[in-house]
Amino acid sequence: MAAVDPFTQESIAQGLIAASEEMFVAWARTSQSTIIYEVLDYAAGLTDVNGDLIGQANGVTGFLGVITYSVKSVLDKFKIEELSPGDIVLTNDPYTGSGTHLCDVSAVLPIFFKGELVAFAANKGHWNEIGGKSLGSWTTDSTEIYQEGLQLPVIKVYNKGVLNEAVRDIIAANCRTPDMTLGDLYAQTASLRIAEKRVVELFEKYGRDAVLHSMQAIMDNGEKLALQELAKLPKGTFEAEGFIDAHSNNLGNVYIKAKVTITDTEFIIDATGSGAQIPAPINCTRYGAYAGCRVVYQAIVGPDFSPNDGFFRPLKFIAPEGTVFTATRPAPISCNWEAFSHLSDLVAKALAPVVPKRITAGHFLSIIGTILGGIDDKTGRPFVLCEPQAGGWGAGWNKDGENGLVAIDDGETFMIPVEVAETKYPIIVEQYAFNLATGAGKFRGGCGLFRDYRLLNSYGELTTIVSRSEYPAWGFGGGKDGSPNQVDIIKSDGEHLVGSTYARYPLHSGDTVRFISGCGGGYGDPLERNPSAVLEDVENEIITREEAERDYMVVISGGKVDREATARLRASR
Repeated sequence: MAAVDPFTQESIAQGLIAASEEMFVAWARTSQSTIIYEVLDYAAGLTDVNGDLIGQANGVTGFLGVITYSVKSVLDKFKIEELSPGDIVLTNDPYTGSGTHLCDVSAVLPIFFKGELVAFAANKGHWNEIGGKSLGSWTTDSTEIYQEGLQLPVIKVYNKGVLNEAVRDIIAANCRTPDMTLGDLYAQTASLRIAEKRVVELFEKYGRDAVLHSMQAIMDNGEKLALQELAKLPKGTFEAEGFIDAHSNNLGNVYIKAKVTITDTEFIIDATGSGAQIPAPINCTRYGAYAGCRVVYQAIVGPDFSPNDGFFRPLKFIAPEGTVFTATRPAPISCNWEAFSHLSDLVAKALAPVVPKRITAGHFLSIIGTILGGIDDKTGRPFVLCEPQAGGWGAGWNKDGENGLVAIDDGETFMIPVEVAETKYPIIVEQYAFNLATGAGKFRGGCGLFRDYRLLNSYGELTTIVSRSEYPAWGFGGGKDGSPNQVDIIKSDGEHLVGSTYARYPLHSGDTVRFISGCGGGYGDPLERNPSAVLEDVENEIITREEAERDYMVVISGGKVDREATARLRASR
């Protein structure tokens, strides 16, 4: 294949990334569910003919690279000659490549140029409803995957451009909101066709050989960049351990561990020794673990680099089958983010002492996945509010933690805006405020959130799962731990329940659900915090004067730092 000059190669590379981004935007603009067009709980990308990722638009970080395995599952199922222009394949099977829970449906479109298969467009997003025993299709108390919704085992929903009406009818018959679910399907498939059009335009403009050469160059350059960064990292083996404390099905905490080995050419994450899969939906499959590994690998090695399979070539994941990170069928996985988020965090915790400028202290971590649903009194139709919650992030070596951001494996997603939530669903958002129980440090942890939903409907039900309720975000380098996550239910009669994980908990008009997301851990000795920064925190009502003295030994008097009293207090430690 003839070489391509670097200017043309870069133009093609940016064109491919632009095609992914246009696919991403098109889905959001045409979707019917808030989980897509407000929360952005999806991702979109392109692969080569082997299923290797070329480029991906921003979206859910937990889907980073799972697109790769979705496409490879299509190649495992169909021979090349069995794929045709206009085909679109659906899969949500977590055990064969889709990687996450059944609500996250991957759609794959083969792209042809002059009769030759040249690439794949793929996207993956959360359908608000896909059946199962619980409204919203994921639940915290399932014991096997068959309770969690409709499984789509790598099947064609479009064959040569023609909708497979049998598949459509099966989907519609198995979900509680068929119009919304099918609307999301149509939006998802339409966005694939936009990407197909843009990729074919690149082939027509630059020629087959130039585009294929550029695809290979994108991945080769990604690998070179990864190896350059690996060379800067300390070599050796580093370990961390912990617990997943989600209390799903009252099975207690699950022990987890990770050993990270860095060489000049490899970044190996070994989860051997972690607890076995359990009959509760916090497990993830091996493909979900791959996603969690990719997220933290990119964060450490090259957060500004474009994700592609070349960049991920040095990454290896090791674990025996049947662990909480490598669950096998029919283990439940509908809250699988708990496992792979904790895996990402273990890697960060293991490496924090040796790459302290590349990693922040621990954050609230749990996505605090939320379903608030029921039958709307006014319309008589089901409603499903589904979203993540945001919380506090850990501080870094030169900065305070971020306030109110979604967790690491949820990435570029959002909570539903208050105005939209109150318009679309029979609720009132009574409170949306910062949780100020941050981890003290030279740089303090970020603030979590309080978010209160008061139900206006006669009846509803709450499903949510929370980890880091016992083991809050870890501080680093002398910084203090953050605060735990929690979900309270305040009933209209005044009864107040304190908890973390609920499955279809019954609510009635006037009942309030309070989500309390934890604060991030601190970084560095609190006594090294600049007293002026402590004063600013007091003025901004993030901490009190009493907390300034207790945690930072800074004395504030008359609206100013009393530097002599502060010096005496710190010297007395």
